[in-house]
Amino acid sequence: MRILHTMLRVGNLDKSLAFYTQVLGMKLLRQKEYPEGRFTLAFVGFQDEASGAVLELTHNWDTESYNLGTGYGHIAVEVENAYEACENTKKLGGKVIREAGPMKHGTTIIAFIEDPDGYKIEFIQKKH
Repeated sequence: MRILHTMLRVGNLDKSLAFYTQVLGMKLLRQKEYPEGRFTLAFVGFQDEASGAVLELTHNWDTESYNLGTGYGHIAVEVENAYEACENTKKLGGKVIREAGPMKHGTTIIAFIEDPDGYKIEFIQKKH
């Protein structure tokens, strides 16, 4: 068994695709519209679906935003340098909500950013 994807509902597919592909550098792997159901699915990832887990962005055409609830945590992404990743995110119009630095009660360098729908993404600096 393996994890195939995580599904996120997004209010504006164009903004979300721009964020995940331009700010985070993922690739749009596939996209399909379902007119009868009034929704679009777009799959994005750093690698193809056969090689790793990806994100499924679900856009329900008649819904502009969602209540994220209290159960959702975050998506974690390994980066070479969390400080540089934050600066790059800001340069590309992304929102940094916790600047890079050591995690509380630890030494791992982390940061948090937010996508256009408010989903949190954690940058974890790769240990060398």
